[in-house]
Amino acid sequence: MTTSTLGLIAGLLLAIAVVAGGFTGLLLGLVFGAVGYLVGGHVDGQVDLRALLRGRRG
Repeated sequence: MTTSTLGLIAGLLLAIAVVAGGFTGLLLGLVFGAVGYLVGGHVDGQVDLRALLRGRRG
């Protein structure tokens, strides 16, 4: 699946969130989408969540 196709699907899902849940539904959709992106990136090895969560201490 291409990036443009994924963007189209994400846009359509966010539009459904706005229609169904209003502004709060949109914000929840964006938060859950960001969390899903980070978890998927971590599983694929593209995002290091440990480094993000550790911050400057590590």
